Amino acid sequence: MTFAYSAGTVPVSTLGTPRIGPRRELKSALESYWSGTTDAAALQDTAARLRAANWARQKALGIANIPSNDFSLYDHVLDTAVMVGAIPAAYGWSGGPVPLDTYFAMARGSQGAAQAEAAQAEGCAHGHAHPHAHGVPALEMTKWFDTNYHYMVPEFARGQRFVLAATKPVEEYREAKALGYETRPVLLGPVSFLRLGKAKEERLDPLSLLGELLPVYVEVLRRLCASGAAWVQIDEPCLVTDLDAPARAALREAYGFFAHALPRLKIMLTPYFGGLGANLDTALALPVAGLHLDLVRAPEQLREVAAKARAGLVLSLGIVDGRNVWRANLPELLDTLEPLVRRRGTDHVEIAPSCSLLHVPIDLAQETGLDPEVKSWLAFAVQKMEELVTLGTALSGGRDVVLDKLLQSGAAARARKASPKVHNGAVAARLAAVTPEMARRASPFDTRAGRQRARLGLPLFPTTTIGSFPQTREVRQARAAHGRGELSAVAYEALLKQEATRAIRWQEEIGLDVLVHGEFERNDMVQYFGEQLSGFAFTRHGWVQSYGSRYVRPPILFGDVSRPAPMTVEWWRFAQSLTDRPVKGMLTGPVTILNWSFVRDDLPRSTACRQIALAIRDEVTNLEAAGAAMIQIDEAAIREGLPLRRADWEAYLGWAVESFRLCASGVRDETQIHTHMCYSEFNDIIAAIAAMDADVISIETSRSKMELLDAFVDYRYPNEIGPGVYDIHAPRVPPVAEMVDLLEKAVRRLAPAQLWVNPDCGLKTRQWDEVRPALVNMVAAAHRLRERPAKAAQ
Repeated sequence: MTFAYSAGTVPVSTLGTPRIGPRRELKSALESYWSGTTDAAALQDTAARLRAANWARQKALGIANIPSNDFSLYDHVLDTAVMVGAIPAAYGWSGGPVPLDTYFAMARGSQGAAQAEAAQAEGCAHGHAHPHAHGVPALEMTKWFDTNYHYMVPEFARGQRFVLAATKPVEEYREAKALGYETRPVLLGPVSFLRLGKAKEERLDPLSLLGELLPVYVEVLRRLCASGAAWVQIDEPCLVTDLDAPARAALREAYGFFAHALPRLKIMLTPYFGGLGANLDTALALPVAGLHLDLVRAPEQLREVAAKARAGLVLSLGIVDGRNVWRANLPELLDTLEPLVRRRGTDHVEIAPSCSLLHVPIDLAQETGLDPEVKSWLAFAVQKMEELVTLGTALSGGRDVVLDKLLQSGAAARARKASPKVHNGAVAARLAAVTPEMARRASPFDTRAGRQRARLGLPLFPTTTIGSFPQTREVRQARAAHGRGELSAVAYEALLKQEATRAIRWQEEIGLDVLVHGEFERNDMVQYFGEQLSGFAFTRHGWVQSYGSRYVRPPILFGDVSRPAPMTVEWWRFAQSLTDRPVKGMLTGPVTILNWSFVRDDLPRSTACRQIALAIRDEVTNLEAAGAAMIQIDEAAIREGLPLRRADWEAYLGWAVESFRLCASGVRDETQIHTHMCYSEFNDIIAAIAAMDADVISIETSRSKMELLDAFVDYRYPNEIGPGVYDIHAPRVPPVAEMVDLLEKAVRRLAPAQLWVNPDCGLKTRQWDEVRPALVNMVAAAHRLRERPAKAAQ
């Protein structure tokens, strides 16, 4: 039956859009500014043009509720911290407008005047120096809920005062209005903001600061109202997490405060990344005009919300996936939407993506090289907006109005489901033959550790890096030329071998104990492997933001996974032939490949992960057979896949740990398995990390000042650990004394025999002029630590 609701139009919203520009224009502008090539005016001009283009694109597509203040030069949580004046004293801000370089110092750290002068003398530019003579580190960075986006963690102190330090939301609303676009400004909600932050003092609950924070929010909202904004979108993603009674009380306090201060303002309360669950009654009771529902992650909540929601509440239905790239089945979605629109009317329903479209690439039309069949199954941000507009049109005027588009959508869904490119019987058979023994090492860690030490003969506090070295302009240009067919495979490989040789020789010169080949042949730690595995597709322009100017092109996992041939063995052989010191084999783990890809939605994630694990297992055993004594299997993303609800953790960690062990456990005792994890709070998953049973784990600890090690201490973690002693996400070169101080803190927590010395992550995104002095300092710090036990024994 054709449904039509002729009383009005169902509005379409987007909640937020990608910031980076179709050709990564923001990245170019940022890096040009940081290098000192262009000034702040040029950066802001590019930003303004990108915002205008985003608004124009949405307007042209037919979006009714266009967001503003969803743009950021670096990170929207950092923007919020600056807006409310949550700027730690170390950054030297004393009131008034917040300088751009203070903003970027919080994001990236600052080299400091003295260090910047030394760097300039060496012929390198580190950007616009912060006035502090010794530089300051960046704020801590961690993952945005369970996504692949990073945010800067706000810091709060006892006696924290908040002031309106920046009016970006108001300025960008007015900017859009001057261009002829009526927008719905977006703010990160005050409760989520505080919960995302970190108290720098024990026994300080960030939510206790809510009373100080709310007047600043009210002032921003008042200015938006005065500028003409009728609606404001306030994001409270904390509503899909486990909230205790004080957190729910904080939500009631905040939105009651807003309703009292601004009774005419309409707030669209926007949780996402899951269902409201036990927080549903709290959300429905808040005095807001609208409530968003993530119906992709939690479609089951629609029935209960529709039954309980008060008559006047506008429901925003997040029906199109804002986090994945699969084309929606529009006829099926209409089957869900039409009854609700019939009951509530078009005045009290709008449709939207499940969350901001920040997490997907911009436009599928740019992908001219994709397999046409696979491409027909996909939708990027522009296509998702088109899907939403099609749904809105069908809900407002009936399916017949957009019948061709609906037929095309349904046909694409059926074709994908039946495609032989998706299903491989051999992969399914191999997975069915997996036994529990395949996920266990032959001997316990103590036995393995003794055999590995005898084989490797490493000193106390062995030094190494995480894997990658800077990808220079020459390497990137050569890769691009090779991709265009302008540079032969022979010439390209010769250049890469030259870079690897230079890297090995330099590591030997500075005294690193365990070497890496530098990964110059790799475009990305996930893409490189996905390109050599079956079941993956890749884009040329499918960039999404990871943090700041760091963008990635996630692989698209569309089918069953297998490994047709060895992927890294020849590069390891070449590197090891250059030196007598051990060279690590470098692999990306199955959980990280899964979590950093756009994953198929027609198969349980656990099944897809086990398929990848078997493919990586083949590579691990091939490396060992070639002679590799150490193999690093990075699981940088294992924690970020953790479900937001604690009740769902056990199941996820069970298959995630099993997948790692499945790929790592096919080797002999004397082969040392390393793993690496990025920014994570480990306390709540330390048992799962121990269950992975890696011989050595390297982790980020520099920004947390070794606090993250406490989880390993409390757990009495038996295996070896490389706590990162400097932050590679900032251009700053930490002095030897700073690294020694961090290592001393580590020694106070763990036995010296457990500790490795390394940076906190790979060095691909840094410059050699930053990496060289930092690693020289790191080696010197390790030598100082080695001297102290020797002196104590004399």
